[in-house]
Amino acid sequence: MTSTDSPVWFITGCSSGLGRELARTVLEHGWRAVVTARDPGKAADVIAGHEERAVVLALDVTDAEQIADAVARAQAAFGRIDVLVNNAGYGYLAAVEEGEDDEVRALFDTNVFGLVDTTRAVLPGMRAHRTGHIVNVSSIGGLVGFGATGYYHASKFAVEGISESLAVEVAPLGIKVTIVEPAAFRTNWSGPSMRQSPTTIDDYAETAGTRRASTLASYGHQPGDPARAAQAVVDAVTAEDPPLRLLLGKAAYDIATAKLDSLRTTFEDWREVTLGADFPPEHTAG
Repeated sequence: MTSTDSPVWFITGCSSGLGRELARTVLEHGWRAVVTARDPGKAADVIAGHEERAVVLALDVTDAEQIADAVARAQAAFGRIDVLVNNAGYGYLAAVEEGEDDEVRALFDTNVFGLVDTTRAVLPGMRAHRTGHIVNVSSIGGLVGFGATGYYHASKFAVEGISESLAVEVAPLGIKVTIVEPAAFRTNWSGPSMRQSPTTIDDYAETAGTRRASTLASYGHQPGDPARAAQAVVDAVTAEDPPLRLLLGKAAYDIATAKLDSLRTTFEDWREVTLGADFPPEHTAG
């Protein structure tokens, strides 16, 4: 495969963490990459030695003009975008009652609306070519909620929902969707990238307060390896039958399967009440 035949990956949030490792992995495979970050200087070294098949672009996913410009420049450079990885995002620590309106809205602007706007900018090209793959980086926190990260969970639950609908809509057009759900990986998520409310309420000290502390203390000790996660994403995208969901890390698997078991138990325990909410059969005839 020549460089002009290789797939083109467009990756957001490449200054650190999974995005940075994924860009490296893509280039190591000999593919082409559009490496984006709010500060492109922090990602420039990623493409060193690969300048003939990679570009670094400034992209703040909350800026609609930057999204349009980055997508246009990517298509001008390489002719198309084959794989979009919506990786840009960050966390926010606060009990629900402690959350600040401006911070919560900023979180959704990046984690949800930035992802949606970037996807909508890339989709016309994928539809025209009748092929493509959209990878939306969610979290195990897109399936299960914990104290102190309720707003982050809400943003990732939104990513899960919109990704499921998108997968249905684009499947007949030859476009695939994969939702990536990492557990704790050794990135800046629980360190420099983390935001938190300055408000703390004593009544939440044992719940949200304890989790705030444990989340911040985990920085630098998380079990997940971003390089191995990046290869797992590549494996999923290149699979003959890519998964809709890709859990990453043992903790993600354990937490997700425990949630499945809990849901089934609750549904079965309340089955009769659930079924009793419909009209009786004699009232259902049209």
